[in-house]
Amino acid sequence: MSSDKQQDSLNLADLGSALSAEDRAGLVDALKNKLQSLAGKHTDVLETLSPVVRKRVEVLREVQSQHDELEAKFFEERAALEAKYQKLYEPLYTKRYEIVNGVVEVEGIKDESPEETSSEDKASEEKGVPGFWLTAMKANEVLTEEIQERDEEALKYLKDIKWCRIEDPKGFKLEFFFNPNPFFKNAVLTKTYHMVDEDEPILEKAIGTEIEWFPGKCLTQKILKKKPKKGSKNAKPITKTEDCESFFNFFKPPQVPDDDADIDEETAEELQGQMEVDYDIGRVEESKPNDQLSANNSNTFTMDGAFSAV
Repeated sequence: MSSDKQQDSLNLADLGSALSAEDRAGLVDALKNKLQSLAGKHTDVLETLSPVVRKRVEVLREVQSQHDELEAKFFEERAALEAKYQKLYEPLYTKRYEIVNGVVEVEGIKDESPEETSSEDKASEEKGVPGFWLTAMKANEVLTEEIQERDEEALKYLKDIKWCRIEDPKGFKLEFFFNPNPFFKNAVLTKTYHMVDEDEPILEKAIGTEIEWFPGKCLTQKILKKKPKKGSKNAKPITKTEDCESFFNFFKPPQVPDDDADIDEETAEELQGQMEVDYDIGRVEESKPNDQLSANNSNTFTMDGAFSAV
């Protein structure tokens, strides 16, 4: 395999207000340790085989090794090709941003004659393409499951999403750029994925920005009010805060148990499932380019299929 490939755990520089890398790494290590203990120690299968079959398996291992060498070269060349075309895509992404956000006007609109524009159209004239990203995200079969009705108003302020590859450690980063809005202070929400082996790929950790919600505007929690019991001295309603489903949970990684012993089989599987869902959202499937935000892994969240979605 390529010498660039990092097999050990990758250290992640904290993104300011993001969840600490130590906590996220702790989750990965805890899951690995627990799943290994559940599976038990593997015995060397070769020891149970006859000498003739053992020899055949050893040759098969050599074949696999040769395959791995070729695969490493393939990944290396693919990365170079993706980097080349990413630079060619950039002007198109810039043009898309300018049109969507009303920075520039497309040809033909300014030349439209007064007769062709009704008074109703003039009154409702808007810049760019309002709700472009929300519409495109809801058209994606993975993301639409994560977007709740209460999220939609906040996502209307989303003006751009950018993707970039990170090299040390390996992985990729998503940046969500927002116009000023009444929900949170952050201008940019970031999600960074670090891969144990980017070419496979295997998710090692993911870190999201901590969202600075304005008072009473948090979309990842809901406030429940209960009437006090009859005869209670306190006549005020009891207020309780609970976590709730929201697209913005995407920026909030799973809770890490303090002790490996706290993770039973069911918890380990649940956490592993959460990590898989988290990764699926960030790395949208490439099988249906016209229905997805991305047509391939190198352009995740860059909207190759979004033009047909709006």
